[in-house]
Amino acid sequence: MAASGVQTIPAGIRQRQRYPHLRVVVLDDDVNTFQHVVNCLVRYLPGMGPDRAWELAHQIDSEGSAVVWSGPQEQAELYHQQLSQEGLTMAPLERD
Repeated sequence: MAASGVQTIPAGIRQRQRYPHLRVVVLDDDVNTFQHVVNCLVRYLPGMGPDRAWELAHQIDSEGSAVVWSGPQEQAELYHQQLSQEGLTMAPLERD
């Protein structure tokens, strides 16, 4: 440690940064039906079952939005794009 209390890192040692995790958020709208939202969530999100998708659809309707998936940036970007292409109203990706 340097005298000022700041830790110095020896040359040649890399710091590992955590890969960004993002949240995929679906917003409520007056266009998509519950069934369409459920179908999209089940189709595109890994491990999403119909029961959980219905819970999320109801949360979207009652609260205005729901986090439908959270994880690594590349996957979050893919799921966000796929759901958006299906016509769901999406919030911008958010840091987890």
